[in-house]
Amino acid sequence: MATNGLSRTDVLQKVREHLSTELEIPLEQISEETRLREDLDADSLDLYELVMELEDTYGISVSEEEAAEIETVGDAADFAADRLGAAA
Repeated sequence: MATNGLSRTDVLQKVREHLSTELEIPLEQISEETRLREDLDADSLDLYELVMELEDTYGISVSEEEAAEIETVGDAADFAADRLGAAA
């Protein structure tokens, strides 16, 4: 597992960048509190791609049940950071 000294802040930034690119939304409009479905209008395919990005980038595994619990950008960062044992 390659945490490479990643912090939760680093993970959050990567999640925000991915969503900005994937959904074509300016980065400054995506915060930790941003809700994926309600605020970003992300559909199930967008959420699946986010989960795949987390899995590929960080070498973690995300079950369907776990993915269903991710509602905000911060939730996604928390999940990946927890799996990586990243510093707060």
